[in-house]
Amino acid sequence: MIIRKGYRFVLEPTAEQAALICRSAGSSRFVWNKGLELQKDRVENGKRVLSYTEICGRLVEWKSEWDFLKEVHSQPLQQSLKDLSRALKDGLDGTKGFPKFKKKGEHDTFRFPQGTKLENKKVYLPKIGWVKFRKSQHVDGTIKNVTVSLLMGKWLVSIQVEMEVPEPVHPSNSEVGIDMGVIRFATLSDGTFAAPINSFGKVRSKLAREQRKLSKKQKYSSNWRKQKGKVQGIHAKVARVRKDFLHKLTSSISKNHAVIVLEDLQVKNMSASGKGTIEDPGKNVKAKSGLNRAILDQGWYEFRRQLDYKQHWRGGKVIAVNAANTSLECSECHHRAKENRVSQADFRCVKCHHEEHADLNAAKNILAAGRAVQACGDIRQTAA
Repeated sequence: MIIRKGYRFVLEPTAEQAALICRSAGSSRFVWNKGLELQKDRVENGKRVLSYTEICGRLVEWKSEWDFLKEVHSQPLQQSLKDLSRALKDGLDGTKGFPKFKKKGEHDTFRFPQGTKLENKKVYLPKIGWVKFRKSQHVDGTIKNVTVSLLMGKWLVSIQVEMEVPEPVHPSNSEVGIDMGVIRFATLSDGTFAAPINSFGKVRSKLAREQRKLSKKQKYSSNWRKQKGKVQGIHAKVARVRKDFLHKLTSSISKNHAVIVLEDLQVKNMSASGKGTIEDPGKNVKAKSGLNRAILDQGWYEFRRQLDYKQHWRGGKVIAVNAANTSLECSECHHRAKENRVSQADFRCVKCHHEEHADLNAAKNILAAGRAVQACGDIRQTAA
């Protein structure tokens, strides 16, 4: 079985290497903007967009016109145009929004699909040289591509590798159903549960204060940049805390259970705005906004994504089932009624009088639905 992994480390370039890295990022951004300008003009004039091969041919002209493009390796420039072609396709198909022009200092990144090497605590980047990085773990597998990006004033290197491993067999034979919620992040059918980390909610007030300070400063001034760095720092910490929480939880669940049954939640639809339209305004908009914020803060989609690939690596399964009425059905006698759900946390069957936490009851029903799906042979499993 072939699996792919990604590693990310902090680079420690010399002053000269840092200048070359900045030049590569700037040139990649310049090529993206030039390509987007060209393609946007063609779209507005009713012409077809150029293919990746066709627009790559323009690189020769651009290099003869702007000498600084000759000072960086061609791979990052070509990869920038490849990303642009993909973004244009998604934008024109309506899958995503139309691509935008890139600004200096925002999402600075470039990629090498080949020509890179690793040696102890150094990575070789073409035309930049051997750059030191903070190696926190061993890198296994064959390097497929290397991406350099800027985050909070530090250059990071992301290394994607590919390796072939024997077909895994999960060490456990247990099954578990998981009910997702806002009060309890994840409730397992074995009775255990994980409380939400709420990484954004804990710093929301502080973030609002820092954003107000930012709005009062002269845009692009020195103080504005410093304040913007503080705001970005808060966002980065929120992301790190959430990512750490999710990785620890999904690793624990994946190691202990061979089959994991989840609700097939459409997070994008669930977190859609409740404002409605002028003709048909929404109801309880403030409450819906708070629920949306909680769902996105907890990372339900990322939770499932991580379980998918970790189970794939370990030889386990993830089954997604329709969660309709799992919170209203009794896990003992299977009687279904709205009256069974006494409150958000309490479940009391009006027929057999079975009582337990509502989320635990739902998790047991989800597990039962997963077993039924397996018996029918209709397993909705996602590989990493």
